[in-house]
Amino acid sequence: MNLTREDLLQSDATMNQMRNMVYHLERFMKINGISGTRENLRRMGRNIARTYIKYWKPIDHVNKANISDVITTIYKKVLNSSVSVELDEINKIIMIKDNDCSLCKYQFNDIDVAGCEIIAAMISEIIACINNEKSSFMLHPLDIIESRTFGNKYCIQSFEYKEGGAQ
Repeated sequence: MNLTREDLLQSDATMNQMRNMVYHLERFMKINGISGTRENLRRMGRNIARTYIKYWKPIDHVNKANISDVITTIYKKVLNSSVSVELDEINKIIMIKDNDCSLCKYQFNDIDVAGCEIIAAMISEIIACINNEKSSFMLHPLDIIESRTFGNKYCIQSFEYKEGGAQ
């Protein structure tokens, strides 16, 4: 059976293989003295976003008024996860709390970088692709504040946002 990427978007594949691959990759990099794990995972997330957006786009334009809905929709559609989104307009920070992160299901004592680095980069890149990388509204992943990989109850990802131009 030959499936296209578009066909795969319609399927309900599990994240088990992706999650397992991420942590095997991290272990491989650590054993072989390869640095930059966080950057590599983020690059992976950006690449996933650039491919995904060719087949599915939740909206035509993202701005501060709709960012929470857009993020919630992306998490639901792409990751089958429900999240809460908190917008701090004073510090221009967005916090996303994911109770069931698809890449951080289990605690691993030998892992230093949470798998949801991939998700954080993917979310910000999807937003950039939707807005055609114009400076109207951009997200930049800051940090993974908490992760189930490290034994926390949920994952919390933080982003800085920038606004510019007409919205």
